[in-house]
Amino acid sequence: MTPQTDDVDHELVEAAAHVARTRCRGDNHTMAAAARARDGRIVTAVNAYHFTGGPCAELVLVGAAAAQGVDELDTIVAVGDRERGVVPPCGRCRQVLLDYFPALRVIVGGGGRTRTVPVADLLPETYVWADHQLDPE
Repeated sequence: MTPQTDDVDHELVEAAAHVARTRCRGDNHTMAAAARARDGRIVTAVNAYHFTGGPCAELVLVGAAAAQGVDELDTIVAVGDRERGVVPPCGRCRQVLLDYFPALRVIVGGGGRTRTVPVADLLPETYVWADHQLDPE
């Protein structure tokens, strides 16, 4: 069963929305992400948009979390600038998040219809890259 809106970490959504409102100005930074570490800390980040690519806010957050000594993330959300609200992770981010944090929960949806889902639900039949994803036999 998929968790519903009442299971959404609203403090986390607001943390990402605050970063989006205050730090995402111009074309270089258009998305913000926030994640709750297993120890309760909240880590935030913004994307680094560039025409050659550039990391999404979720990927910048993975690096920021590591730099802050965070080994495990419980829940993550991305919020767009200009009041776009909650934005689901792109395919690349889904794969990276699953590889790094297979038990991660992701807040998706918009408006009053946000919900929290396991990252694996966003990427069914995924490519298995990390050894920790393999089922022990």
